[in-house]
Amino acid sequence: MGQNGLIHIYCGDGKGKTSAAIGMMIRAAGRGKKILLVRFLKNEDSGELFVLDQIPQIERIRMPEGYGFYWTLTDEEKERMKEEYERIWEDIESRAAGYDILVMDEFMAAFGHGLIPHKRVLSFLKEKPEHLEVVLTGRNPDERILEMADYISEIRAVRHPFERGVPAREGIEY
Repeated sequence: MGQNGLIHIYCGDGKGKTSAAIGMMIRAAGRGKKILLVRFLKNEDSGELFVLDQIPQIERIRMPEGYGFYWTLTDEEKERMKEEYERIWEDIESRAAGYDILVMDEFMAAFGHGLIPHKRVLSFLKEKPEHLEVVLTGRNPDERILEMADYISEIRAVRHPFERGVPAREGIEY
């Protein structure tokens, strides 16, 4: 701690937003920084977690599972998810000051679907602890969040094997 933290956004329709955030986390952990990772709308079956969970400087807030893809959820499931995510947001707010870096993966989707409280999120980003570096990933960032960012990296899809029917591969895409 000791220097002013900035806000980073990795956005766009291309593959690599999470990978970019993970690269920063590993670099920061190598320098002794303390990192809090929150992965919205993702399950626990992702190869990077097996490594990240072994790095003592990286802590995670685990998200509720069992929902599937957001667009497949019933209204009741969406409401239950929103209630759980709002409780998790409270946890993020209460813990963030104790870290050097807060990484919120798939943040843009959680924000866009209204799963986390907009007013509180925007207030947190504006008034975050001075030392805290914040990393946000996801497609379709809200303009209000873009305006607060110090770094914006857009990752654009030029070609992806999924377009040819190649499914996601263990150890490569997850």
